[in-house]
Amino acid sequence: MKPFDKGFLVGASTAAHQVEGNNVHSDCWALERIPHTAYAEPSGEAVDHYRRYEEDIKLLAGAGLNAYRFSIEWARIEPEEGKFDEAEVEHYRNMIRCCKENGVEPMVTLHHFSSPAWLITKGGWEWEGVADCFQRYCRYVMERLGEELTYVCTINEANIRLQIAGIMKRYMLQAQQAQKAAAQNPEAALQMGMNMKALMEQQQLAAVEGAAAFGLADPQGVHVFQSPCTPEGDAIICRAHEAARAAIREVCPQVKVGLTLSFHDLQPQPGAEDAAAREWDKEFRHYLPCIKGDDFLGVQNYTRSLLGPGGLLPTPEGAELTQAGYEYYPQGLEHVIRAAAADFKGELFVTENGIATADDTRRQAFIRTALEGVQRCVADGIPVKGYFHWSLLDNFEWQKGYAMTFGLIAVDRSTQKRTVKPSLELLGSYCPR
Repeated sequence: MKPFDKGFLVGASTAAHQVEGNNVHSDCWALERIPHTAYAEPSGEAVDHYRRYEEDIKLLAGAGLNAYRFSIEWARIEPEEGKFDEAEVEHYRNMIRCCKENGVEPMVTLHHFSSPAWLITKGGWEWEGVADCFQRYCRYVMERLGEELTYVCTINEANIRLQIAGIMKRYMLQAQQAQKAAAQNPEAALQMGMNMKALMEQQQLAAVEGAAAFGLADPQGVHVFQSPCTPEGDAIICRAHEAARAAIREVCPQVKVGLTLSFHDLQPQPGAEDAAAREWDKEFRHYLPCIKGDDFLGVQNYTRSLLGPGGLLPTPEGAELTQAGYEYYPQGLEHVIRAAAADFKGELFVTENGIATADDTRRQAFIRTALEGVQRCVADGIPVKGYFHWSLLDNFEWQKGYAMTFGLIAVDRSTQKRTVKPSLELLGSYCPR
């Protein structure tokens, strides 16, 4: 183990809805409570990070980490359209200051999957007006908090909606072909907790109930960020990012701004090279015009994807799987960093990388292998400036609920007691001295 050089950020990430609790004005909160929800359970008070952030930041800093990536919840800041909550702004100001008081660099994400419920009522992420609404929210936040920040991510995994569309298409094709689910678990190819089986089986009932939750008549009109998108919806996300970036630059020109993308380590088998190139274009390269003006790119990777001439191949027989169904493959991070750096010439941050497992020794091994790859990239002159592990805390993994444990810190949700795992101390040992 060799620490990174001075100036390198070593930290962990969270997302507001997954850890804060009681995010009552959000679209996720509404969808968790419909009768035929795709969520395994409601988020509830999550792991109470909203009230316990100081304890959690001190645990992070105490283990030697020097950075924390967290998200500001749009639904808290703007619970009703055009009505902003200054008390919530102060909450996040206190989080930022708590980081700095403990020697931790805050990296803020302005949108991490969850949105205000009112936005979905207006058309959500397939509505052209979302870019203006997002820009207004980002401007409001940055006018109040921007002077205290250095790094801001606009949108987390801007490409996830395209990936969800692809995975749902694949799932439906498998169902039509009457393939057994055990043949290949398609949701294992999606780097977030999605309950595809429940989503597809209950789709019609959930669509009707979801529309009612947002006061919509059309069951097909619910377009949350976790919904599959159309090509126009993908373009809308790009416009929202560009509008947010413009506002941030205008208000706080000193702030470095970027977005994050979900990357798979695409590994073509013989005859699948062209298919892999098309997938890479879809996953990354077609976003290059949108992000060419960004200061940095957030790289997020958990596993690899093997591709044959006919598409995605099953996980190799006998391969180790994580709780999320991904193949255990920490080597993928180095591969995607190198692939991204070939096209994007700004700074790179690993904004998410981790493993869902109950065996912390496997998490420790994952971290060692992943960080060895990052250090090789740095040694080769690739401008990787930081690594944020997913996640700081065991948390609410979206539609999968609390069953999976990604955290460097365990949480007993009956008491909310925190227990530091050895992997947190290991990660801290890589921090510059």
